[in-house]
Amino acid sequence: MATRTELSNAIRALSMDAVQQANSGHPGAPMGMAEIALALWGGHLKHNPANPKWADRDRFVLSNGHGSMLLYSLLHLTGYDLPIDEIKRFRQLHSKTPGHPEYGYAPGIETTTGPLGQGISNAVGMAMAEKMLAAQFNRPGHDIVDHYTYVFMGDGCLMEGISHETCSLAGTWKLGKLIAFWDDNGISIDGHVEGWFTDNTPARFEAYGWHVIRDIDGHNVEAVEAAIREAKSITDQPSLICCKTIIGKGAPNKQGGHDVHGAPLGKDEIAAARAHLGWSHAPFEIPAEVYAGWDARETGAAAERNWNEKFSAYRAAFPELAAEFERRMRGDLPTDWDSTKQAALAKINEAAQTVATRKASQIAIEALSPTLPEFVAGSADLTGSNLTNWSGSKWIDNAGNGNYISYGVREFGMAAIMNGMTLHGGLRPYGGTFLMFSEYARNALRMAALMKINPIFVFTHDSIGLGEDGPTHQPVEQTTTLRYVPNMDTWRPCDTTETAVAWATAVEQKTRPSNLVLSRQNLPFVTRDAAQITDIAKGGYVLREATAGAAKLVLIATGSEVELALKARDQLEADGVPTRVVSMPCTNLFDRQDRSYQQSVLPAGAPRLAIEAGVSDFWRKYVGLEGDVVGIDHFGESAPAPVLFKEFGFTVDQVVAKAKALLS
Repeated sequence: MATRTELSNAIRALSMDAVQQANSGHPGAPMGMAEIALALWGGHLKHNPANPKWADRDRFVLSNGHGSMLLYSLLHLTGYDLPIDEIKRFRQLHSKTPGHPEYGYAPGIETTTGPLGQGISNAVGMAMAEKMLAAQFNRPGHDIVDHYTYVFMGDGCLMEGISHETCSLAGTWKLGKLIAFWDDNGISIDGHVEGWFTDNTPARFEAYGWHVIRDIDGHNVEAVEAAIREAKSITDQPSLICCKTIIGKGAPNKQGGHDVHGAPLGKDEIAAARAHLGWSHAPFEIPAEVYAGWDARETGAAAERNWNEKFSAYRAAFPELAAEFERRMRGDLPTDWDSTKQAALAKINEAAQTVATRKASQIAIEALSPTLPEFVAGSADLTGSNLTNWSGSKWIDNAGNGNYISYGVREFGMAAIMNGMTLHGGLRPYGGTFLMFSEYARNALRMAALMKINPIFVFTHDSIGLGEDGPTHQPVEQTTTLRYVPNMDTWRPCDTTETAVAWATAVEQKTRPSNLVLSRQNLPFVTRDAAQITDIAKGGYVLREATAGAAKLVLIATGSEVELALKARDQLEADGVPTRVVSMPCTNLFDRQDRSYQQSVLPAGAPRLAIEAGVSDFWRKYVGLEGDVVGIDHFGESAPAPVLFKEFGFTVDQVVAKAKALLS
């Protein structure tokens, strides 16, 4: 039987060997956290390597994702489908072991980490999801949602501002099933952290409302295990276990210094480490008794069998709840979704309301939410402006009951928490802020796209049309830069019908996040036929055709500028210029249509003029060298919206003049 020392050293050996073979990577954290990992994964983590998606598994997040070989070693050793050949292919093209853990590559990876601070923030979202689902589904004697979220994190995660946002909220939420381990090794890339990180971290977390366990020897497995037991005994506070460690422990000439953080140890130091650790095995060679000591397949299968028995009893007692739980954990839409969607679209289109698209969004939410109990709404302290609430909104209480979250002024934290909820499963979060402040949340939006998950982000006050708040709050480049994020859909609808279609399409999207970019000011309803309503979901469509023969000019617009395009078309038609208007609420979707459809909307030969109250360069790919753009390539001003639109050339006369110039 392998000793605990041998089990820990297996992590060190695999980590230093894989980094050395790749000639890049971070051996320091895996070698320094080996005993912490053994304490958690060897005796407390509830998981089944044969079924990484088991609903009631504990979630584990390596927030300090640069130490990815720690996680890969654990997955390999405990019996996940991650063979030694994949460990040998660490950081190589198309391997399951990329430089940072990436969701969807190796089984058992709960989230993509690397951008520091986001892992702990995802974990907060996972723990919030566990609490909400427990409140929704558990019944006396039937705790079918009952698991922990564990996080490893380093100094860098704690320096990042997002950790302040989300850990503060975790304390407010009293997330007793969130347990974080701080790898307190005093080292970052630049060296010893005393010159730039002297926070009293335990006091900081105590101020947040966390239960803090100080000064644990991170190389003493028994001490870490005792700390885990203590943390589990605290049910009304998240816990921070402060583990003192030596980075790169086991490398006798480099441990404890920054040189071991982010570079291979080198052959000589690896040889010295093997001698120092008493590890005489060849690179990537793990003795059978060490594999046996780590193997979690039998205990994991037993844990899942036990849960399955509980769930069978739950299903017998509460068949409808059980079916709903299974549907939501699969990520399926309700069986009546299609009929609900069609009824909502018909009702909204028939109502023909002239409202701001932020209000149109709320109308769509009101229509769709009753059939989507998985919806969890929220806002970063702007509920009354974003209009993300609806008549069925109930602010979530300390027990996890409810469906609406006030995130506070935490845009980045909100987005990362939403990612964590989505990854957990069973909930479908959407959250709002001003479009301008998508900048704060940007990297979490990118991570959602990278992971191919589907939270919905609501961004209101979408242009200079918000008026008097001025250029600090007037987005100019934000809609365009969101459109450029791969694997993300950005919508800018022009009225209630387009907004409802945007919402329905976002709900149906399984592998992309969606952004809904919405106006503060009222926008007129636009009449359409049934075919046009269907075509909205293609991202771009012909809203108004030329009345006399083929179009000699095509106007392309989004959002509030669609009204301007329609009025300019009327003037051009009166002046004898047959003009088509194309509404393009989601360029990302339009770009995914086949070429024949795109050409049917934007035919060759007719000059094109794009109109949007944002930076103009984006639209050059649609208008070409022969076309032009009515845009805004500078920051705005503080003034009423109508004054600003006139000042910056968003008028019928300006559009008509530019259009005629294209034809001259």
